[in-house]
Amino acid sequence: MALGGLGLAICAAPALAQTPACAPRDQVVDQLARRYGEVPQSIGLGSDNAVMEVFASAETGTWTITVTTPAGLTCLLASGQAFEAAAALLTPPGSDA
Repeated sequence: MALGGLGLAICAAPALAQTPACAPRDQVVDQLARRYGEVPQSIGLGSDNAVMEVFASAETGTWTITVTTPAGLTCLLASGQAFEAAAALLTPPGSDA
């Protein structure tokens, strides 16, 4: 898939649920940064060694969730608006809040 298609897929979240847009990770990360100002916010490792990442823009509040296979292919799973960092919303363990 051409990277221009990735930009369209990010804007059309319902389409992502049907057919994820995938490309080499470096291309996806570059597109998310250049087109949307999104940078990595969190990361996790799946049982199949796939890497899940959340990218977001603090300026615009847009976000994208990706999964990268061990082979380096990154697929867009979901995107949206109104991103907020969860750490700022959570009460620390042992506090009285």
